[in-house]
Amino acid sequence: MSRLRGFLWLVAGLVVALLAAVVAYMTLTRATQTSSGQVQVEGAYENVVVMAQPVAVRTVLSADMVTTEKMPVASVPEGAITDPEQAVGKLTLAPLYAGEVVLEQRLVDPNITTGDGRLAVAMADEQVLMAVPADDLLSQVSVLKPGDQVDILISLEVPTVATAATLEAPTGSETKLVTFELLQNVTIAALPGGTLPEAQEATAALVNQAPASPDALLVTLAPQDALTLKYALDAGGIRDITLRAPGAGQKWDVEPVDMDYVIDRLKIPQ
Repeated sequence: MSRLRGFLWLVAGLVVALLAAVVAYMTLTRATQTSSGQVQVEGAYENVVVMAQPVAVRTVLSADMVTTEKMPVASVPEGAITDPEQAVGKLTLAPLYAGEVVLEQRLVDPNITTGDGRLAVAMADEQVLMAVPADDLLSQVSVLKPGDQVDILISLEVPTVATAATLEAPTGSETKLVTFELLQNVTIAALPGGTLPEAQEATAALVNQAPASPDALLVTLAPQDALTLKYALDAGGIRDITLRAPGAGQKWDVEPVDMDYVIDRLKIPQ
């Protein structure tokens, strides 16, 4: 009986020692993971940016293309973007699919200069890139961002009488100022210039100072539209642009405006 009792005490002692060893091992492992930042709080979630729709490679992301979803912290992939503002205006380096988590390494800023010295702009095969002066008021107040959709307005002196063949007024004919929408739904590909060093940018933010305006607007156009815009500018047209709401790609039905239009619309007595 004494031998059996001694054997039971021996087994109990071994079990207690084994449990103590397991607890010690788990405690040390947990402490090591915590110090290295590997342990995530159980049940914790984080907002991440995901695609709301599929997009092709070299697409400039707009606000309507992305959304946010909650994911377990432990499941968030490395490089995941958590703020939609960090994705909007960026250029995709690969096709992205609906529901896919947007990663920093799959996007590039259209305003950065690549290794070959060029801006990373988005262009379709049937488009050309054109630079226009950033002398309009909307550009000067630093409102525009890459990926914005704009309409280009022109005010131009046109002949009151023109020949059908040349669209040129006869010698001595009069001209009148006409304002019209030259091009609609034009994409701003990039805004070169207008960037400040980080120290100056921080100072400007502290004093509520707007960042510097861009040196030019880079727009992507069909070749014929590029020629039309160049002609209007070379003819002395006064250019201005209007900014569309995100995702508003419809065609506006607008009429050219001259003095006769203003008089008729406002019913100005003559």
